[in-house]
Amino acid sequence: MKHEVTFIDFVIKEWLLIASGVGFVLLSLYTKHLPIPSINELNVLFILFVLFITVNGLQKSGLLLKISQFIEKGKAIPLKLVLATFFLSMLVTNDIALIVIVPITLSLNINKKDILVIFEALAANAGSALTPIGNPQNLYIYWFYHIHPFTFIKTIFPFSLAFLGLLTVSSLFVVIRKDLKGDQIQKINKKAYVYGVLFIVVLLTVFHILPLVSGVAVIFFAFIFDQKALYVDYSLLFSFFFFFGIADNLKTMLAPEISHSGHIFLLSVLTSQVMSNVPATLLIAKFTSNWQPLLWGTNAGGFGSLIGSLANLIAYKLYISCEGTKNTARFTAKFLILGYMALFISIGLYFLLFRPADFLWIIK
Repeated sequence: MKHEVTFIDFVIKEWLLIASGVGFVLLSLYTKHLPIPSINELNVLFILFVLFITVNGLQKSGLLLKISQFIEKGKAIPLKLVLATFFLSMLVTNDIALIVIVPITLSLNINKKDILVIFEALAANAGSALTPIGNPQNLYIYWFYHIHPFTFIKTIFPFSLAFLGLLTVSSLFVVIRKDLKGDQIQKINKKAYVYGVLFIVVLLTVFHILPLVSGVAVIFFAFIFDQKALYVDYSLLFSFFFFFGIADNLKTMLAPEISHSGHIFLLSVLTSQVMSNVPATLLIAKFTSNWQPLLWGTNAGGFGSLIGSLANLIAYKLYISCEGTKNTARFTAKFLILGYMALFISIGLYFLLFRPADFLWIIK
């Protein structure tokens, strides 16, 4: 029985890797074509790799936890947790932000943790949308289409700003009871300062200020001084590799171009709901040169279903796996209801800003 549970846990945890690998093999056999990643796609994989190492090093050094413990002090805990998740996700990705903040939330002696975790998941998806390094699909779009940083942020800014306002106001209405215990002193390893510098190097590389080869410094430091930091999410990296191939094969089978921005946006949203927004981005980018609706659609598609974003699965699994949490079914229902409310708001906001004529037709 123990072996069965372990296998099920593995499948649940690595479903994206398994599905992408199987899809890669089957499509390659069907099309009789073995896709080879482009230089641009290899660059994306490299940036993701060094970014994962850097964030992993910062986390293990204790710096991120030290920052998070500051949130526990004082008043307005729901607001601080939501804002911390929102802004942290811009720099360390939505996944890492939740890995840091959700355990802190669950360790607090407060009620209404379920609502706070859901808000944090929404905040992570909304905040990470604003920067090229906030989530994997943003990084891919940013590199694949060679977008200027200012243009990228300007395009998605209304999306993040709208949800920052909604989540800020909503968190103020969450009234909690707290009885916090004394905090343990969190020591910061000296490696944190090196990783801080390396993180800046990676940021400058992403924004094309430093050459791509600068990222090798991260791998070199981790390999020599901190090999544990090399234990990153390789399954996600391999999933990216497989989806590069899947998207390339599908492009040869399907239409060469999708031009209507409204269609791209809705296709991105719907595809994200059933296969997650990261692979949806990799797939649809092969069919269109219109990156703005793809950026909006895949970030909006992170809301809604549990698999709309990997960040959703992380927050959900952390909550239901925590001792003391009760009524998983009610938590799931709340997660989906609030998630789909955010999704519908995103859809309405897109059509209102970019296709007002279509928006007026929809609401009639």
